[in-house]
Amino acid sequence: MRCGCTIVLMLLASACTAVQPWQRGELANPSMAWEPDPLRAALDQHTYASKEASSGGAGLAGGGCGCN
Repeated sequence: MRCGCTIVLMLLASACTAVQPWQRGELANPSMAWEPDPLRAALDQHTYASKEASSGGAGLAGGGCGCN
């Protein structure tokens, strides 16, 4: 019973809240993005896929040499 009460309290104390229109500008800041530099993220993803392609990696075919 104590575990059920703990779970309910954790759900009620979560930090979910509505974002007000005047707060959305701060969240739209490029520094808040998952990947602030899309070119760097694409390069990193290509490098990862090239290295891991022999084991399934990112779903690309290749041998891992980076020459695809």
